[in-house]
Amino acid sequence: MLTIYGHPLSSYTQKVLVALYETGAPFTFHQIDLGQEEDRALMAGIEPMGLMPGLKDHARGVILSQSSVMIEYVDRHYPGKVRMLPADPDAALSARQWDRFFDFQVMQVMQQIVGARLFMGEGVEEPVGRFVRDRLERAYVALDHHLKGREWAAGDFGLADCAAAPALFYAGMIHPFAGHPALAAYFERLLARPSFQRARTEALPWLQYFPFPELVPQRFRA
Repeated sequence: MLTIYGHPLSSYTQKVLVALYETGAPFTFHQIDLGQEEDRALMAGIEPMGLMPGLKDHARGVILSQSSVMIEYVDRHYPGKVRMLPADPDAALSARQWDRFFDFQVMQVMQQIVGARLFMGEGVEEPVGRFVRDRLERAYVALDHHLKGREWAAGDFGLADCAAAPALFYAGMIHPFAGHPALAAYFERLLARPSFQRARTEALPWLQYFPFPELVPQRFRA
């Protein structure tokens, strides 16, 4: 009934895949190559900017973009043994808050240095890198404080942790978690989660295309 459009290396695709593996919702994965005109046209019909991922529910005739919206949709219409949002509305707000934090303050910040290396002119990467690492450090301080005494970001494992797993995976290579023990321990718990292990394994053949291959730790190469 569900088709997910994305790429295994894409952080936001991984975020949705982690949620699907947690809930057990049945789906088909349609791998997208934005280098192909046909796939660009396909994604342009799903997401206004033509970006991954996208979701189509064939049974309901629903097409969605935005990873958080997609996860909430699956949690509502195809719930599994692991729920992505708490039943209590106020607790659900906290989960959404930390989901947004990982997307905006970690993943999107990290992507700026990726954009500098891939798309911007000579000499841009160094100043952008300084900005990115400063912003990530500020986010790490906030996360380390928040995560002390917590197993997961917002109650039980859910939406926020699905966002955290790929965001911290990529950001941690750009700016490691040194000096933030609660955050580092949380990341290790994410790495051990079978759903994220599966998503990372599926991305492994493409990890060589991460634009900072020199920063990929050996333990992530196999």
